[in-house]
Amino acid sequence: MTALTLSTSSAATLRADAVVVGVAKGAKGVVVAPGAEAVDKAFGGKLAAVLETLGASGAEGEVTKLPAADGLKAPVVLAVGLGEAPGKDDGYGHEALRRAAGSAARALAGSKKAGFALPVEDAEAAAAVSEGALLGAYSYAASRNGNSAQNGKGAKKNDAKSAPLGEVALLGGKPRDKEFKAAAARSQALAEEINRARDLINLPPNDLDPKSFAAEAQAAAKEFGLKFEVLDEKALKKGGYGGLLGVGQGSQAPPRLVRIAYTHSKASKTLALVGKGITYDSGGISLKPAGHNETMKCDMSGAAAVFAAVVAAARLGLEVNVTGWLALAENMPSGSATRPGDVLRMYSGKTVEVLNTDAEGRLVLADALTRASEESPDAIVDVATLTGAMVLALGHRTFGIMANDDAFRTSVHEIAEEVGEQSWPMPMPSELRKGMDSPVADLANMGERMGGGLVAGLFLKEFIGEGIPWAHLDIAGPAFHEGAPWGYTPKGGTGSAVRTLVRLAERTAAGDLG
Repeated sequence: MTALTLSTSSAATLRADAVVVGVAKGAKGVVVAPGAEAVDKAFGGKLAAVLETLGASGAEGEVTKLPAADGLKAPVVLAVGLGEAPGKDDGYGHEALRRAAGSAARALAGSKKAGFALPVEDAEAAAAVSEGALLGAYSYAASRNGNSAQNGKGAKKNDAKSAPLGEVALLGGKPRDKEFKAAAARSQALAEEINRARDLINLPPNDLDPKSFAAEAQAAAKEFGLKFEVLDEKALKKGGYGGLLGVGQGSQAPPRLVRIAYTHSKASKTLALVGKGITYDSGGISLKPAGHNETMKCDMSGAAAVFAAVVAAARLGLEVNVTGWLALAENMPSGSATRPGDVLRMYSGKTVEVLNTDAEGRLVLADALTRASEESPDAIVDVATLTGAMVLALGHRTFGIMANDDAFRTSVHEIAEEVGEQSWPMPMPSELRKGMDSPVADLANMGERMGGGLVAGLFLKEFIGEGIPWAHLDIAGPAFHEGAPWGYTPKGGTGSAVRTLVRLAERTAAGDLG
């Protein structure tokens, strides 16, 4: 993990492999952002002109490297675009800072240390730069290490060049200021947990099944003093968890339900977080078509986000109880797999006709949501890569939010936007519920095709305890990124929703959610 330090050095005197400065698109060309004054001075006040000569425009995420001028200790200056320059009395937005820092950190892969001289007017801006840099520096290499060792010195040299930036030195970070120190500590812990989620999502499915996922959670629980409980297939059968068992019965890797909980002695509120953890989703008997299986290791992204958020809450010492429920199963076709037309008896006692075995996430979540409701938390939030319909509706960067309480949905949406996670509130039209009526069970796991993401939310709502505010985050779009990295978003697992869940826990601890 990349280290983070708050530095009192100036951009001119810092000894590092590179110094990062921000530039923006002004009305008359490139504008040098605050924080880069010492670097601009070393270039005789002509840094913007030099960058324009090199083709820089200040566009968001644009990276331009150039040799440092005399008077700078670092040999390289990296200018990163912040997008449109703000008005005279406005500052740079936190998300713009995150993305710029992420782009810069990724471009400096293989470097040992870089100074970030981006605008940090206050502790919140410092936190944004820190988060972006630490998340942008992320690189998943676990599945390549074995090959590198076999391929000799050349491979090891290439690995070194692609290794994450070793240290982020935040210039202007005020290491003696309590607010800046707290912001840096929070950023470090949060980024480490988001990267924990990313690592789990990126693991190949032959290395991560329900049992090994549960073992990862157990190890973290031991390390951070969390309560841990796991129900194996025998316990699930004894308890009547028909959803988890029905989804997992086609696989040689049986399902698990994990409870991992952080408690604080002064807490007055409890949040329950529920994550979909399908470690591989073939679609079951309703097999996915060719071209749709290759990334289905990411179908446990919701459980990874919940796991990471619980650990982050513990590391930050938040005055709120946070319980994570990881509904873990592998959805495979076999002679023992659930068939379309089968009826499952869920943990709640309700029966569900399975019309499509590829609508499995809602089945495992239903059992976990019922179990979470039994503890009467103050609110429940579930996170899941649940429907392709949500991707069609909102694209690959935005997750949908549904809820049984409009005020709670609004709060979660505002929190997500605040921390830089794109989201959108979605309705739950009551008329869509009728489409899930079944002639042989209490309800079916499928309804109308149009509005399928909303139908899935209505299904989950059936399993929420009475009077408990609940929100459902469908992260099917942003959970796994198949394109080129951008900002602080890597290729592969993204850790979507972790920041939203952690800020929700912080708000709850502060009493801001009522």
